[in-house]
Amino acid sequence: MNDLNNQPLNRLNIFSLKGVQMKTFHITWLTFFFCFFAWFGIAPLMPLVSEQLHLTKAQKGNIAIAAVSATIIARLIVGRLCDKFGPRKTYTVLLVLCAIPVMLIGLSHSYTSFLLFRLAIGVIGASFVLTQFHTSVMFAPQIKGTANAIAGGWGNTGGGATQIIMPLIAAGLVGAGWVSREDSWRYAMIVPGVFLLIMARLYWKYTKDTPAGDFDEIKKETIGGKKENTFMLALKDYRTWVLTIAYAACFGVEITVDNFAASFFHDDYNATLIMAGLLASLFGWLNLFARALGGIVSDKVGKKYGFNGKVNLLTILLLLEGIGIMFFAKSGSVGLAIFMMFFFGLCLKMANGATYSIVPFVNPKAVGSVAGIVGAGGNIGAMLIGFLFKSFSYEEAFFYLGGTVFCVGIVVLLFKIITDRGRKVKEEKAVPAFMTAK
Repeated sequence: MNDLNNQPLNRLNIFSLKGVQMKTFHITWLTFFFCFFAWFGIAPLMPLVSEQLHLTKAQKGNIAIAAVSATIIARLIVGRLCDKFGPRKTYTVLLVLCAIPVMLIGLSHSYTSFLLFRLAIGVIGASFVLTQFHTSVMFAPQIKGTANAIAGGWGNTGGGATQIIMPLIAAGLVGAGWVSREDSWRYAMIVPGVFLLIMARLYWKYTKDTPAGDFDEIKKETIGGKKENTFMLALKDYRTWVLTIAYAACFGVEITVDNFAASFFHDDYNATLIMAGLLASLFGWLNLFARALGGIVSDKVGKKYGFNGKVNLLTILLLLEGIGIMFFAKSGSVGLAIFMMFFFGLCLKMANGATYSIVPFVNPKAVGSVAGIVGAGGNIGAMLIGFLFKSFSYEEAFFYLGGTVFCVGIVVLLFKIITDRGRKVKEEKAVPAFMTAK
């Protein structure tokens, strides 16, 4: 049995707080929850922002793109910093810095200033890389995928919670007579910023970089590969890029839906602000189990069929996700739209979990850098999708998006087939025929 004091755990007991591994696990997913909450806290309040700042559809599209653009660079940088300085220091600094634009976005009085604040808030999306790194080093290989998926999934529920809670906070401020309806979004955004500061304090006080201690406390040899350029190791591995493309087609879609779902139900189905937020939140709440399910299934498939089995599972999930999004776009009724959102959301979030079930095994010396590059791929996908929603109606954009995701699934499958054949040919050339004869 593993020593709870200095070894990665080989089992995950979600009801336990025993040992630094489980304390870190729970603090990490909870911190990521509030990061996601703050990242998309303004999304369900966009109808109020749009009304007050007189935003056009194109400007709202640019704002959605800005929300995910900064995260691309931030995830690359944070992944490298995590490998070098450890997740505890990196996460704490990130939380403190990002709390500032979250609380101050209410000072915006023009499209330009609001756009810049939204861009700055997007940096908090890099918290995902830290979450995945931290759970990866705290648990043994056979349950890394499960631990990563549960932490990421529970954290992502912040995207669902914010769709319900932020409109209620704004409405509560108005009901109490403290602010006007028009300005309620400005003061409501102070709340998630304060939560970020609280989590920064908890993260610094109660977590460790590894089961053996912080990077400063242990020898470099113990944490492995510190003299190597981990970012280059990740860049040179083709599997990093396959997963990057795949993650663009699942997580990239997820944060797009977090950005546009409330507006979609509000504009296309005439839902009220609170009802639109409630409907959109259903998508986010799937993370309570769906991403974890993807990681659990991927771990079981990997145990039986190996690395290729994990990739096959990811391919199937992407294909089903693409089909579901296309049907969602053409639903025509609220009931069918909700059902299809549940279906493609389930496949999408399982694909998220399946992707990061594979990430820790690409290169154990560069977990942070691989996680950062793949995570950035999700935001690159979201940024490109943002241009799609800027140019077309919601119905058209979702339909084209579904077709694109389906094609990505096919590309991942074809790439796997090609690499499998290449590996087989290489092995046949390397091994004399008489050694393989029965």
